[in-house]
Amino acid sequence: MSKMFKFLAMMLTAVLVLSACSSGGGKKDSKSDEALDLQINGDVPTMDSAMATDGLSFDMFFQTMEGLYTLDKNDKAIPAVAKGEPKITNDGKKWTVKLREDAKWSNGDPVTANDFVFAWRKVVDPDTASEYAYILYDIKNAEDINNGDKKPEELGVKAVDDHTLEFELTKSLPYYKELLSFGTFMPQNKKFVEKQGDKYGTTVKSTLYNGPFKMSEWKTDDKVTLEKNDKYWDKDKVKLDKVNYKVVKEASTAVNLYETNKLDIVDLPAEQVKKYKDDKAFNTELDTVTYYFKLNEDTVPEFKNQDFRLAFAKAIDKEAYVKNNLNNGSIPSDNFVPKDFVKDSKGKEYQDGVKNTNQYNVKEAKKHFEKAKKALGKDKFTIELMTYDKDTAKRDAEYFKEQLEKNLEGVTIKIKQQPFKQKLDVVSKGQYEMSLENWIPDYPDPMTFLELYVTDGSHNNTGWSNKEYDKIIKAADSSLASNPDKRLSELQRAEGMLLNEAGIVPLYQVGVAQLQKPNVKNVVNHQFGGVSTLKEAYIEK
Repeated sequence: MSKMFKFLAMMLTAVLVLSACSSGGGKKDSKSDEALDLQINGDVPTMDSAMATDGLSFDMFFQTMEGLYTLDKNDKAIPAVAKGEPKITNDGKKWTVKLREDAKWSNGDPVTANDFVFAWRKVVDPDTASEYAYILYDIKNAEDINNGDKKPEELGVKAVDDHTLEFELTKSLPYYKELLSFGTFMPQNKKFVEKQGDKYGTTVKSTLYNGPFKMSEWKTDDKVTLEKNDKYWDKDKVKLDKVNYKVVKEASTAVNLYETNKLDIVDLPAEQVKKYKDDKAFNTELDTVTYYFKLNEDTVPEFKNQDFRLAFAKAIDKEAYVKNNLNNGSIPSDNFVPKDFVKDSKGKEYQDGVKNTNQYNVKEAKKHFEKAKKALGKDKFTIELMTYDKDTAKRDAEYFKEQLEKNLEGVTIKIKQQPFKQKLDVVSKGQYEMSLENWIPDYPDPMTFLELYVTDGSHNNTGWSNKEYDKIIKAADSSLASNPDKRLSELQRAEGMLLNEAGIVPLYQVGVAQLQKPNVKNVVNHQFGGVSTLKEAYIEK
């Protein structure tokens, strides 16, 4: 996620583009003085923390839910439901966390250790079919449970008492406290969830909240309203009475709403950057979100041919794309793990160690394409490109279509736009041919990107598989954990495999050009996990 407002997206599987926007420049009427008005690009897919896979849902969790820890403005973990720092023993593997006794759900129930036990067991239970179950695999027995070899009750977590949670990891992890702030680790109230059944997390009334805000309105593809949660343990620090999210898919409409004091923060489309770049409300920043193409080998057998995939990977001028279509600080990228995200112990940029020969090169693209045509015995190919339904998505898709059809003669690209929520669902089921995706990191490590594409991974519905890649990812999560620099070099080698075989096709790293009203203060944005924190945001009068 970005330091200005993160896209989503998901990931991977999936994943979203989120724009935060709020009211315009002048004075709001008195009833709205403590309300922040923001933009989102589509409907919230779910408020069930066990089922969410997208940045928009995770951003909503950061406003309405709290786990053991949350992130501060420097993306360091600080206590939330946890009373303080964890007690860590057994070489970093056993964690004991005391919970604050004043944490409550929005219905007045106390938040207890059993709420975490219930929620985490639910995530790894194979009957839940959570796409994010793997993120709990560092907890003892989690992977075996998710594979059906053990029972959810055998998960290495227990409630010592109502306000003491104990869990056991398979290894020591330096970033685990930050990971515990992630949406999948949020608690759930068992009694309430079981009463709601399949409806849990689908409406305002079928969801329970324990964070700074609670939902008061949720209208599909229209708006979401949050209001201050008067049961929240730290409510005295919450300055806003409301956060109003409006679904706005057209960039020009969003800018107009900003100008007329209906939005407080707005992402600028390329054609508007020049107009506003000298405005004091203007800012731009490089994010940690990567956009890329998924190529589905199961629905398009031609994608099983590596030369065919490499032709696609080398046929798109990414530099021209970010300059002409985006113009917002985004940079072309041939890598999956973003720039300025991870460094080794000597401060060296992670990306510098990834050996990737998949840069834009029309001559090489044509050469791979000719080899693929001979091997496949055909020279005409029609591929459906799936993208989002916001207004700029069509223009972007048309750029990619033009590049591929011009540089790979015989290829025809058909564009299919889908609403954000539906696109997530369709892609997760593997019902696509070629899809524009983005991924927002969940925690500060290359694994948050690279583990997506292990063989049979829950987000890897491309058909791409490499056993050596799988081996490295497994070692990085186990035997290499005690040797950080060796681990990073092996992850760099694995990423090189993914890229040089065109398992995916990276396009660009997101930059954000924004206007934010000068009187909007303390909106904290994050590089991973959740998009933003609005807990202490306020509007200066």
